[in-house]
Amino acid sequence: MPIRLTFHGAASTVTGSCCLVEHPGGRFLVDCGLFQGTKTIRELNYRPLPFSAVGLEFVLLTHAHIDHCGLLPKLLRAGFRGPIMATEPTADLLAFVLPDAADIQESEVARLNARNRRRGRPEVEPIYRRRDAAACLERLEPCDYGRWFEPGRGVRARLWNAAHILGSASIELEIEDGPGAPLRLLFSGDVGPNERALHADPEGPSGLDHLVVESTYGGRDREDVTVEQRRRRLAREVGEALAAGGPLLIPAFAVERSQELLYTLLDLMERGELPSVPLFLDSPLAVKATQVFTRHRDALSEAGDLVRLFAGPRLRLCERPEDSEAIDRVDGPAIVLAASGMCEAGRIRRHLRNHLWRPEATVLFVGHQAAGTLGQVILSGEKRVRIGGEEVAVRARIRAIDAFSAHADHKELVAWVQARRPIAGSLFLTHGEEAAASALRAELAAGGLDPLGIVVPQLDQCFELVRGAAARPVPAPARLDPRVAGIAADWHNAYARLLLDIADEVRRLPDDRSRLELLGRLRRTLRA
Repeated sequence: MPIRLTFHGAASTVTGSCCLVEHPGGRFLVDCGLFQGTKTIRELNYRPLPFSAVGLEFVLLTHAHIDHCGLLPKLLRAGFRGPIMATEPTADLLAFVLPDAADIQESEVARLNARNRRRGRPEVEPIYRRRDAAACLERLEPCDYGRWFEPGRGVRARLWNAAHILGSASIELEIEDGPGAPLRLLFSGDVGPNERALHADPEGPSGLDHLVVESTYGGRDREDVTVEQRRRRLAREVGEALAAGGPLLIPAFAVERSQELLYTLLDLMERGELPSVPLFLDSPLAVKATQVFTRHRDALSEAGDLVRLFAGPRLRLCERPEDSEAIDRVDGPAIVLAASGMCEAGRIRRHLRNHLWRPEATVLFVGHQAAGTLGQVILSGEKRVRIGGEEVAVRARIRAIDAFSAHADHKELVAWVQARRPIAGSLFLTHGEEAAASALRAELAAGGLDPLGIVVPQLDQCFELVRGAAARPVPAPARLDPRVAGIAADWHNAYARLLLDIADEVRRLPDDRSRLELLGRLRRTLRA
């Protein structure tokens, strides 16, 4: 049997990382992540898995972000019974990430079903429940960086520090496919940038048959800044937000982004470069992840200051719902870090609903906003959005700073790939939108890589891998038309936009008769 690689996620879209590897000795996955983005993309989470979970030997996990691990409990529900292998910090983070994801699933579906009952619509089931997340944790097997191990028959694996978040790894594989040397394959996972406050630079091997690399920031170069310059930039943005007199809302991923921002903000306050205003971490998951960071401080640079600052009096941790609700009673400037980073779930949505309409409030985006997410819609300049079915005006100051991104930018990705050469076969660009992957592909081709060997796979596309030669595409069924998978806004976004426009037009008309006539025309159009 030839070696086959199928991209069941993070292809044609940024999220949902999931690669199926089939080889003479068996089948396994690299990552099994949750889809985020447009509702069309997110609905893939509810569909049956596009492969049989029964008989999969093992899962290798790059890191603990939800778009790389968030469907593991669903995998177990579908019959997977093998080990889940990752670094020890990743395993420790999963102990909180997966139960938190299950809690969000159950609570959001409970609210949705309450609305469905009122509307006479059928109820839905959550993707998985907390007991499924707990079952996943029993299957975790921690692995060390830099040491070869054999996760299954005919496969050797080694983990490299990807410097993306605590415990993140690039996964090097040697897969036997007959006599001779094994096939060498590397999955980058998410590659971190250089000059991070808490991490060294990303690593990796060279001399590969095939390479799978992320392309999130393809085509986008950030200004080269030192850690100190990044601190000053954040200080300026936060200072201006606090001077406006209202709260500063920072949608931040609970794992890594929140901790790095907290570390920097607390240090700035301690040094007197920012006023000591209330600083709230409003995410139970981020609170628990911060405890994991403290436990693994030996794996981080500047660990001593990190532990001291996190234990100081300036930081207020909000775990209970009533702690979160109490933030709304704070009068005057305050800083609120809340998940999720793309505003698709979690407590940040309530804070946005309460403050997005206030001119004195500020929303500061610090990470990538996938197409179709609420964060991307707000950042695009929309003046009104819908949150939980409620229309909210966008009058707050909307700001963005990408210096704290946990992803390598365009030039850093190019340098990381060049350091992996020679690549005898194919280079697959995943985990990026079409424009990002295309820009990275063009730059790598200009830098000497064979353009015919640089592939941008589509969702569910399958390839046959051989040693020393380009991969060959294999016919396989696809869940979505690639043109639908990669669009920035789907019909759900268009529907929300239309509802807002209709409401505006109805209010604009001078009298009730005109409004009734407009609504009558709309109704006749729908019937036609």
